[in-house]
Amino acid sequence: MASLVNTYARAFADVVFSAKLDPAKTQDEAKSLAELVGTNRALREVWEAPSIPAAQKIAVLDAIAARGGFSRPLRNFAAVLIEHRRTAFLAAIVKQLEQELNQRLGFAEAEVVSARELDESERRALEAEVGKFTGKKVRARYSRDESLLGGAIVKVGSTIYDGSVKGKLERIKAAIRA
Repeated sequence: MASLVNTYARAFADVVFSAKLDPAKTQDEAKSLAELVGTNRALREVWEAPSIPAAQKIAVLDAIAARGGFSRPLRNFAAVLIEHRRTAFLAAIVKQLEQELNQRLGFAEAEVVSARELDESERRALEAEVGKFTGKKVRARYSRDESLLGGAIVKVGSTIYDGSVKGKLERIKAAIRA
């Protein structure tokens, strides 16, 4: 499944760049469509039903695209998924598309968990510091976890930078045990 998702995500990313579409706007539209399909059971059932002709499914897609104001390339991409019976993978493809676009644009996605809410200047400083490690511009999502006691944990891809007080205490505890 992973290679199927990657193949479709890369192909649509190619379309985004070759057609000079706004990557952020296209990503937002794709997320909206994936969310609509994810939350609408009846739509999912229609698009996944083998007994319903692809032309009827695409007519439903056209109505959704018109009402939602989706771009023609996104509509065409969704039509390809319908024709190849891949709509069940839409959410995974959209998630992979986001990673593909970020990679091509030179962005790194970071998840930051801090003990307290960070203000804008702290966020900018943290993103700049993470940018030095990764060599990329950073787009961060922030959350709080008071159990960290202080500091923050930053996850970029599969790499975790633990600068939390809780993490330091655990490392000290492990060193004492050793």
